[in-house]
Amino acid sequence: MNKFEFLQEEQNLDYTLKVLNQEILNYIEKRKGIADYILEYRKKFIEEHRDDEDKLIEYFDHEKYVKEESYKTIDKKLTEYTKLKEIPYFGKVAFADDGLQETIYIGRYGLNREGEFEPVIVDWRAPVSSLFYKGTVGESSYKSPNGEVPVDILSRRQIMIKKGVLQGFFDSEVDVKDDILQMILSSNTGEKLKDIVMTIQQEQDEIIREDRQKVVVVNGVAGSGKTTIALHRVAYLLYNFREQLGNKVLILGPNDIFIDYIGEVLPTLGEGGVRQQTFVNFAISEIGLDQHVVDFTEYLEKALRGNNEVIDEIKYKSSKEFIDLLDKKCTEFEENYFNIKPIKCFGEEIVSIEEIKELFEKHYKYMPLFRRSKKIERVIISKIKDKRDEKVRELNAAVKEKLASLSEDELLIEQNNIEFTRRIKVREIVREVMKAKAELAAWINHKNIVDIYKEMMDTEILSYLDLAPILYLMIKLDGKKCKSDIKHIVIDEAQDYNMLQFIVLKELTGCRSYTIVGDANQRLIKATEEAAMLNLKPLFGGFTKYFDLNKSYRSTYQIMQYANKLLDEHAIVPFVREGKYDVEEVRVNDKEDLIDTLLETLEAYEDENYENVAIIVKGKEELKEIAPELKQFTKILSFDREDLIYRGGRVIIPSYYAKGLEFDGVIVVNLDNDTDNLVKYIMCTRALHRLKVIDLEM
Repeated sequence: MNKFEFLQEEQNLDYTLKVLNQEILNYIEKRKGIADYILEYRKKFIEEHRDDEDKLIEYFDHEKYVKEESYKTIDKKLTEYTKLKEIPYFGKVAFADDGLQETIYIGRYGLNREGEFEPVIVDWRAPVSSLFYKGTVGESSYKSPNGEVPVDILSRRQIMIKKGVLQGFFDSEVDVKDDILQMILSSNTGEKLKDIVMTIQQEQDEIIREDRQKVVVVNGVAGSGKTTIALHRVAYLLYNFREQLGNKVLILGPNDIFIDYIGEVLPTLGEGGVRQQTFVNFAISEIGLDQHVVDFTEYLEKALRGNNEVIDEIKYKSSKEFIDLLDKKCTEFEENYFNIKPIKCFGEEIVSIEEIKELFEKHYKYMPLFRRSKKIERVIISKIKDKRDEKVRELNAAVKEKLASLSEDELLIEQNNIEFTRRIKVREIVREVMKAKAELAAWINHKNIVDIYKEMMDTEILSYLDLAPILYLMIKLDGKKCKSDIKHIVIDEAQDYNMLQFIVLKELTGCRSYTIVGDANQRLIKATEEAAMLNLKPLFGGFTKYFDLNKSYRSTYQIMQYANKLLDEHAIVPFVREGKYDVEEVRVNDKEDLIDTLLETLEAYEDENYENVAIIVKGKEELKEIAPELKQFTKILSFDREDLIYRGGRVIIPSYYAKGLEFDGVIVVNLDNDTDNLVKYIMCTRALHRLKVIDLEM
């Protein structure tokens, strides 16, 4: 590094830290000022309206609003600026824009001196920051709100700062991030997935900044950064389109372990409060189910052991044939679900079968069947009420006429009898109306759609496979819409979604903006020949844009070469990071030998200072077989259910819970010889630095 340039960078860092500290003090003063104002106003208001409870409640509602809105903005800025003190920025780009040369520093968050327009630090999510993530210098462009802006990138620099002290920098005309990336990937993992703002690769950045109104589908190999890209895309979209997307983003993960694992990434990127849940929990909430649902893992356990009945059910309920069956049922309901009868009241037909059919088949044909029936029920009840009102008017007119025809003496004698008779006849009218309504309800009411589905499938027990079809029937028959407003959906591990789930999400939410990420090679069960996520253009049309990521950044070269052998096609291009160790393959003869080998390997991993180590087995049966014996000799957490929270350390975990996670060291244990190669691929690609595969020969 040039000493003069190093000195210049130190001076810029000193200036930036000075501005940062000043802005932190400014915001602290602002917060104090608002707090003092609210406290003073509160005191004054309480004194003036001590005896007026309604006024006090009105004030405290107002105070809460002011406090929330003001403090929210100030606290967010203070949090961001405090984090920036450690590493204010990590990149620098010099470029020529329309003949004028500009230099920007890029950080996790933006920094402006109060009252000045020019930023001291530019947020990595800002459109111009994309220049830092381009692969080369020279002619380029970035997308601004007003369109594409052509520029000439003059230089790009990666800057390393630690605890506010400049450590060094790299200049490169190709990719300034590779050296830093090597350094970061070679280090041990933390407890959770990290953000990658310093090391975003060009192909990843293009996905992150893709147009908001697109259905972005990423098919990426293990370790290609799919999940991290999806989360950074959420942060990017919220930064640039907060008004449209705020509180309207939904992230769907495969299980609660995974959701907890990724849970800290968005807050580090300055975004909190984004809704994250599994498809199962989302669907149960939308349906309003209050019964137990057989979860995905119960099916996987059986399927991984070759249970053909379960595999066939998964394949059938993931097929087009099944969707066709649901459509056929909806058509049948349309034609003959309601046994239409005429509406009779007071001995006369007030609505004929033909009139009701016309309502169903013409006037309200645009409505889904069951919503239409409710509308028609209201129309018919209105006609019944009209007839009731007519009869009451006739009765009152007859009574009035009768009373008018009587003399005063007759009136004194007959008035009570006439009123009594009138009330009896009113009751008869009411009974007649109730009878007509009951006769209408007998044929126009429909069963609960969950019960309809159970009858259709001849089952009382529901599984995760039944949630999408139930929602599909609710959409088709009742026009169901999502309970909350959703403008962007992220689907992770999307290779395990069937087409019906994608259809349901689209129809239920009306959402047009998606980030869908997965790995077609990581399907634990091949329900269809091709993963549904790879065939979404017929559903979403021209808005769909596909990206393939073949480069893996997670594991060492040796681990990825080993994993490549497990695939039919060697699709993975490893990021060239040589590990210290080749993949070890060991065969043991009995359970005792297996436990000894596991303990020795765990000890060896500990000597390497690996903080997070996983023993990965095929399923829960293998876990139950090994875990109790291991726990006699070492501390290890068994992941035998998905509501456990991973806080780092040693774990023994089934293959399907390990999907999407990563560990410093992995030990794959095969207790039988029939583990599918794709399952082995998932197990092996969880390892960052060291992998050992142990086969038990019984």
